[in-house]
Amino acid sequence: MGTVRDAVIVAAGLGTRMLPTSAYIPKELLPLVDMPALHHLIFEARAAGCDRIHIITSPNKDFASLNEDLTQTFPTYSKGNTHLNPLQGVETYFHTQHEQKGLGHAVMMARDDIDGPFLVLLGDNILTANHAELSDFKPSSVSKSLVELFERYGQPCVSLYDVGIDRVGDYGIVSLDKGTITSIVEKPSPANAPSTFALCGRFIYGEDTFDLLERYSVEEYGEMQSIELLRHWMKNGELRADLLTNEIAWYDSGLPLEWLKSQVDHALLRPEYRQQFRTWLEKRLS
Repeated sequence: MGTVRDAVIVAAGLGTRMLPTSAYIPKELLPLVDMPALHHLIFEARAAGCDRIHIITSPNKDFASLNEDLTQTFPTYSKGNTHLNPLQGVETYFHTQHEQKGLGHAVMMARDDIDGPFLVLLGDNILTANHAELSDFKPSSVSKSLVELFERYGQPCVSLYDVGIDRVGDYGIVSLDKGTITSIVEKPSPANAPSTFALCGRFIYGEDTFDLLERYSVEEYGEMQSIELLRHWMKNGELRADLLTNEIAWYDSGLPLEWLKSQVDHALLRPEYRQQFRTWLEKRLS
C-alpha cells in the first residue's frame, strides 16, 4: 500500500481572476489576514505526516522566499516561531509546469521524484477549522484525516465539501454510496446535480497514478485528465470520500469576492481581532 510521505502542492495557475495583484505576487502567497495561503497548506501537509513537499510552479512565479530563514531576519518577533519557516526540516522540490494543461499534467511534473501514494493539495484552497491567533497557530487536520482514510482502506481518497444547491454549478459534484464515490458530474445545474458534495482540492493519489495519467493522456482529455483519473478508480470501486464537517471553512485565494469574504470570516474568528473588528464592522454597516 505504501506510506504517504510526499505532498504535491499545485501552484502553477496564472491567477488571471486576481489581476493585477497576481502579476506581482502569486495568489498562493496572498495572506489570509497575516499568513500566506501557501503556509497553511505546507503546515497542513506536514501535520499529515508528509516530509517531502513538492511545489508545482510556473515560469512567471517566484517562491524562493519560502526557503529564506526569516527567523534570522526578524529575531525579536520570531523567537520560537516556526510559522515563518514552513519548509524548515523537510525535503523541498520545485517543479515547473511550462504549459497550463490542468491538474493531471501539473502533477506529472513531479513524477521523477515520487515513489508511492501521495497527497495533492490545490495551492489556492485553504480548508481549516483552526482560527487561533498567530502565536498559537495550529495547522488544518483535513489532509491528516485523508491520510488516515487511505491507511484504513489502501485506496485513493478525496475530501468533499457540502457547497449547497446554489453553488453546485461551480464544482465537480459527486454521488456517494457508503463512503465510496459512484459518480462525478462537472459543474451540473441544480436540477442535474447528484448531490451538493463538491471536490474541494484535497486528494490522495495511488501508486498507479503516473501510469494512469499516461493512459488517460492530456492530449486526449485536456484539463479533464484528472477527472478521468478519478473516474478510473471510481469505476473499480476504489475511490473513497472524506466528507468534511460544517466546522471546516473553505477559503479560495483565486477569486476576488471569495477571498474578501475569507478575510472577514477568518478575522471575525481570530481571538486577537474579533472584538475590535466586529465593533468596527457593525459601526461601518450602520
